[in-house]
Amino acid sequence: MHTAETEAPLISRQFTSVLRILESYHHDSSKLVPILQAVQEEYRYLPEEVMTFVATALDISPARVFGVATFYSHFALEPKGKYVVRICDGTACHVKGSQDIVDVLTERLKLPKGKKTTPDMLFTLETVSCLGACGLAPAVVINEDVHGQMNAERTKALIDQICMEEGL
Repeated sequence: MHTAETEAPLISRQFTSVLRILESYHHDSSKLVPILQAVQEEYRYLPEEVMTFVATALDISPARVFGVATFYSHFALEPKGKYVVRICDGTACHVKGSQDIVDVLTERLKLPKGKKTTPDMLFTLETVSCLGACGLAPAVVINEDVHGQMNAERTKALIDQICMEEGL
């Protein structure tokens, strides 16, 4: 059974990294976006219980935190894999075969129907409207690395290389 005295240390242990982030921003609610960015960097997404904790710690409503998290497309409310693979599906990339890349990677990664992330949490596959790299079409970004003039085979080879490096 938990009492008020035992709950505080449990919360502190559970949210140690979040507390560190909040302290680095001096518990300043005007810094909510960078706080959420740091939290997402830590967890690879924004867990609901962490967002509620942040709201309480900053003395703002959970609705405000959730509103910010859902407004900006950069924030993820579901866990992402270690490697986030973004495939541009803007006009230039689409015309040059980006959908073929999506199809091949969906099959290669054995993504369950309607899912973006592999069950082992290694890969997340996303399509984006534009990467701003039309001259490199079709473009693929794996985490922060941009790969241009890709096709299905070259992209699959990149994934195979990552799998090999991961020991799979």
